[in-house]
Amino acid sequence: MTPQPSTGAQSMVRTLVACGVDVCFANPGTSEMHFMDALDTVPGVRGVLGLFEGVVTGAADGYARMADRPAATLLHLGPGLANAAANIHNARRARSPMVNIVGEHASSHLQHDAPLTSDIAGIARPFSDWVHTVAGAGTAAADTARAVRAARSAPGQIATLILPADAAWSAAGDVAGPLDVPALAPADDAALRQAVAVLRSGEPTAIVMTGLALREAPLQVAGRIAAATGAQLLAQTSNGRVARGAGRVEARRIPYAVDAALAFLAPFRHLILVGAKAPVAFFAYPGKPSVLTPRGCSIHQLATAEQDGPAALQALADALDASHVQPVLPPAWPDDPAADGPLNPATIAAVVAELLPDNSIVADESVTTGRDFFRLTRSARPHDWLQVTGGAIGCGIPLACGAAIACPDRKVINLEADGSAMYTVQGLWTQARENLDVVTVVLNNRAYATLAKEMENVGIPRPGPKALAMIELQRPAIDWMAVARTFGIPGLRATTVAEFRRHLQAAVRERGPMLIEVQC
Repeated sequence: MTPQPSTGAQSMVRTLVACGVDVCFANPGTSEMHFMDALDTVPGVRGVLGLFEGVVTGAADGYARMADRPAATLLHLGPGLANAAANIHNARRARSPMVNIVGEHASSHLQHDAPLTSDIAGIARPFSDWVHTVAGAGTAAADTARAVRAARSAPGQIATLILPADAAWSAAGDVAGPLDVPALAPADDAALRQAVAVLRSGEPTAIVMTGLALREAPLQVAGRIAAATGAQLLAQTSNGRVARGAGRVEARRIPYAVDAALAFLAPFRHLILVGAKAPVAFFAYPGKPSVLTPRGCSIHQLATAEQDGPAALQALADALDASHVQPVLPPAWPDDPAADGPLNPATIAAVVAELLPDNSIVADESVTTGRDFFRLTRSARPHDWLQVTGGAIGCGIPLACGAAIACPDRKVINLEADGSAMYTVQGLWTQARENLDVVTVVLNNRAYATLAKEMENVGIPRPGPKALAMIELQRPAIDWMAVARTFGIPGLRATTVAEFRRHLQAAVRERGPMLIEVQC
């Protein structure tokens, strides 16, 4: 029998495999049927279904943060991409590599302006670093290889490849190999010399880091610099991934709230940035500054996001003769457990810090209740901490899904605000379907509590009943045990410290998904 020629979709899947992309998070439709078929006919790519496009792209973000390589997503036309955009935004801020494959109508069909026709490239551009439309089946493989190269280019990019249906179903060549990815650029010698001079000046200085600089080995180097010079180590307010816990060098996170951030940064005369930006407020507030650095504080960029931050830190340590200085480490978590009593932010954090498994992953979207969780868990067992980087809520549950698929041998703990959880609650179904080792801790305060504080911050201390109705979640109350059952996940409820400890102990012992509602 004469073998059938490859379709454009099959050549794309073969190319993804050749380029090291072996997971596709998907919420497909009619235009993507041939790509879905190719996942069956071409081995090597795991398909993971999300019931909402924001779950798909949030999971691809979590996967990339932990795997250090892109996953593909499969989205249905412009509306599907639009639904996915919030978590693409978060991924872009996290510098996560991602290849979005977005179906498009067949080229002959576009002229008819069918109901789902839209400007897909126009939707993609604000959230993508690279956008391209496949011209035909013959270029599908080469275009896919280019998309993967774009995604993997420093410091991690969003590549969106638009696939017309006829390019997917038509005959095509077989495969394109991986393309060379440019290496991270080195930091400038002048920037290194300036940083050395600042650190030797004796003036109060902080090194503000993000990206790869917050991995364990670069943090160790930064800790040596800090011990040798007296500089403080800081992390941006929002970071894609931070290595932390007992035995690891600590980088204190700049607070979210403007007043707290101003007080936190007030002592410093110099900030040395490694992959980070100069700190600014998330929003403008009446009578408060947007820039968070104190007057007279100088900003020095040792390495941009596009440059090799870990190598710049090592060069800085060498120039300061600090490579053999021992860094200061946070103390190990005390053996004494938190006393029983009511649940509040401090007691919740104490139980989490006590019970976090070694080498676990925390996906943090705890928002108001967890505003201080990062500081309060500093001495837990070694773990990686993932945050919402772009400020678009609805990231935590999908992040946990992707992290669990990237690291199936590591327990994932998702600290999740109740309001934020409802944006992408469908991700719990994906956890059940894929049997992912995720514990979702829903922090149920029955409100968008962060907005109550923000009303005060913008000068509305006594909002009226219509405004208050927009931030409470009690009419009707969300039954989280019923939600867990609906999505096929065991659910437990905790109202005291003892209950939460008992439930979390059980959850970290067992494999597979579980939800714990914490009433706080």
